[in-house]
Amino acid sequence: MAASLHIAGIRKVFGKGAKAVEVLKKIDIDVAPGEFLILVGPSGCGKSTLLNIIAGLEEPTEGELRIAGKNVIGVAPAQRDIAMVFQSYALYPTMSVADNIGFALEMRKVPKAARLKRIHEVAAMLQIEQLLDRRPAQLSGGQRQRVAMGRALARDPQLFLFDEPLSNLDAKLRVEMRAEIKRLHLVSGITSVYVTHDQIEAMTLGSRIAVMKDGILQQIGTPDDIYRRPANTYVAGFIGSPTMNFIAGQVDGTGADAVFSFEGGELRLPCPTVGKVTLGQRPEHIHLDPDATWRGEVILVEPTGADTYVVVRTGVGLITVRTPPSTQVLMGDVVGLSVSGRHNNWFDAQSGLRLI
Repeated sequence: MAASLHIAGIRKVFGKGAKAVEVLKKIDIDVAPGEFLILVGPSGCGKSTLLNIIAGLEEPTEGELRIAGKNVIGVAPAQRDIAMVFQSYALYPTMSVADNIGFALEMRKVPKAARLKRIHEVAAMLQIEQLLDRRPAQLSGGQRQRVAMGRALARDPQLFLFDEPLSNLDAKLRVEMRAEIKRLHLVSGITSVYVTHDQIEAMTLGSRIAVMKDGILQQIGTPDDIYRRPANTYVAGFIGSPTMNFIAGQVDGTGADAVFSFEGGELRLPCPTVGKVTLGQRPEHIHLDPDATWRGEVILVEPTGADTYVVVRTGVGLITVRTPPSTQVLMGDVVGLSVSGRHNNWFDAQSGLRLI
């Protein structure tokens, strides 16, 4: 049965005195039973430390941690009824795939008949029935990762923890394994926490995403919330590929009379305040417009097949525009830029916090 996860006021400090480093700063997250939570952020943001605390591999300096309502602070990892999948596959090289999957069950003295039944159930779920007699050295990277997931899944844990499990795979295999992990979660319904620095993984896998920076939880929400209504310029810039465009300027007037002025142009856009602000626009919400007064020089054209990204040098910096693959522009062309006006993200110029 899927378990809830309650994280309240979790702090973690390494070292003492002048050498003390606070890597987690009062983290509060509630994960509902059956939810798939993604912890995402750059290296050093504290996401793996938080996962290790959930697993029991690290103890928090202070705070509360409950799994299925039970306080697990000080409880050994083996007693938390969790399963973890690591970046390294950590398979036993001398054991067959079947023995690797069933190893934890054997250690729990599960009867052989029940153990074999569970191994075959998990192998069918992961579509690796034909690999059960092989050794890890005979498997591809993706197959090894499936076996690692199978070993964790065989235990039927309350909580699934993933620590960047796809980092060692090539790009094509990462896409395939993302789909496999998502399908596995839908089938098993096990509450899962997944750590990654890859925002594409975060957007495609999670039911909710927790964005972290410097040990601080910046925002938690659905992928759509995080993408469309980022809480600050850090989240806006971290989530999305290519990143959000930021335009620093000044708003004068209110309502329909509001004018946003910036280096090289001005736009009539409704804004919640007057004064210095930053406007955020995703590349798909800025358009090449031959009639626009805001203009810049094309410095890069990037065809990706489904889209072409055009990077334009303007008075406020580089602006990336997502265009159809048929777009005909060349490096050195001077182009006009306009915005849709329906997807404005306004941020405070000093704090970077979202205004609306």
